[in-house]
Amino acid sequence: MTTTVGTAYDRARGEGRAALVGYLPAGYPSVEGGIDALKVMVDAGCDVIEIGLPYSDPVMDGPTIQAAAQRALEAGVRTTDVLRTVEAVAATGTPTLVMTYWNPVERYGVDRFAQHLHDAGGAGLITPDLTPDFAPEWIVAADARGLDKVFLVAPSSTDERITMTTAACRGFVYATAVMGVTGARDATSDLAGPLVARTKKAIEASAPGLPVGVGLGVSNGAQAAEVASYADGVIVGSAFVRALLDHADDRAAGLKALAALTEDLARGVRG
Repeated sequence: MTTTVGTAYDRARGEGRAALVGYLPAGYPSVEGGIDALKVMVDAGCDVIEIGLPYSDPVMDGPTIQAAAQRALEAGVRTTDVLRTVEAVAATGTPTLVMTYWNPVERYGVDRFAQHLHDAGGAGLITPDLTPDFAPEWIVAADARGLDKVFLVAPSSTDERITMTTAACRGFVYATAVMGVTGARDATSDLAGPLVARTKKAIEASAPGLPVGVGLGVSNGAQAAEVASYADGVIVGSAFVRALLDHADDRAAGLKALAALTEDLARGVRG
């Protein structure tokens, strides 16, 4: 039975902390290598896993994630490989989401993708370039299978957009902490706290109890602790990818660096 994202957030809340959500694109450094890396992250303290579907036009991704995704694409990674990665990671009992631009899902077939994601044990989908008002087909397909629908809010979102978005989410709502593309940063954005406060206010009216996860920029335990002081979840992507890219010629060293980073971040969300 698939473990839901909500269960992971509830467990973290019960422990008086934020959840740690970790991201890697499928297929880097290879399909099997990516699965091994994601399992290291699970073992080292990630509560929820996001698996990226490599895409040729990643308009929101910074250079780090773009580099890994491009290598995966050049190696011939397909959507079926992403689903195989989901299946392997979900088998650990850790809620596993796919993060993808909308075009690959549309080309694959929305209902078909939803069914195959469900069959693989996936918990749901994060859609950075799809808003709820343009997602009726996905919402129907997801609701029919109990899949989580994670939409994004940003500092530029109006209160009306935040209310509409939170009402459509299931699992959690993804608050993008900075304006711009993804990437690890030296300091967290001062826009994140106010955005989370606005989002939580909307949630009180539209989706009581829905967690808010904050992503874009966290790269170490100290930053994770800062974000965890006001958010329900801390989402980390580029820093994990960088740990592997920096050790591209030494798989064992890459996994060791990944484990150390995850442990640091896990201590942070517990701090």
